[in-house]
Amino acid sequence: MPMWWKRALFWSLMPLAAPQGLLARRRAPRFPAAAGPAEGRVGAGPGLRLLAIGDSIIEGVGCRTLEEAFAGQFARHLARATGCAVHWRALGRTGACAAGIREGLLPKVAPGSFELAVVSVGVNDVSSLKRSARFRADLAALLDGLVERAAPGGLVVLCGLPRMETFPLLPQPLRFLAGLRAETFDAIGAALARARAGVHHEPTAYVPAPHEFAPDGYHPNAATQGLWAGRLVERLMAQGRLAPPPRACEGAVAE
Repeated sequence: MPMWWKRALFWSLMPLAAPQGLLARRRAPRFPAAAGPAEGRVGAGPGLRLLAIGDSIIEGVGCRTLEEAFAGQFARHLARATGCAVHWRALGRTGACAAGIREGLLPKVAPGSFELAVVSVGVNDVSSLKRSARFRADLAALLDGLVERAAPGGLVVLCGLPRMETFPLLPQPLRFLAGLRAETFDAIGAALARARAGVHHEPTAYVPAPHEFAPDGYHPNAATQGLWAGRLVERLMAQGRLAPPPRACEGAVAE
């Protein structure tokens, strides 16, 4: 479906689904951010600095600790795949849109402080009914800011938006419309990544079953976050974006 049709269909049906969204938000259980340190080290060998930045996925909602959430599990998969000691840092904020991540979290990232960044963003822009032009501008500014702060030769990986039409919390037709909007925003993210050196968009192909979500029906549970993290590392390795061992990890991100 062409993107302009998706936009037209979304806004034409939104008046029917908006009350559902308000009700779902009131009824949804609220889970805290994951406990534990927001940074750590896994593996042995030369060091690779990993930054995970973004929304509630990076803050570990749906998991007990950050080590078992997406950031910690991605670091473990990355260490095994590359043979590097991965120094990871999770910088997340529940409910943050692209603008909130850029304004509230990006200033906490020092220049040259990472070789690899993974970014989770977009779901809150969908749920807050951001216009596509606003999302494009906010995401472009966030990606540019991350590229500027990466170490020489660093890589920024933009995670594709999840299939929001599968979220158990959302009733129909809200679920359908959220999925439609997520497709539009994901296409925007992919286009922005293609236009920037040092940025790669990787679609989130895995679709969790209902039982693979946390009890809130909105966030993936710890097992699902680990599976997603592992598949993302596999994809990056298969595409040659991460150099396999025995190459030294300083510079383990392929140019």
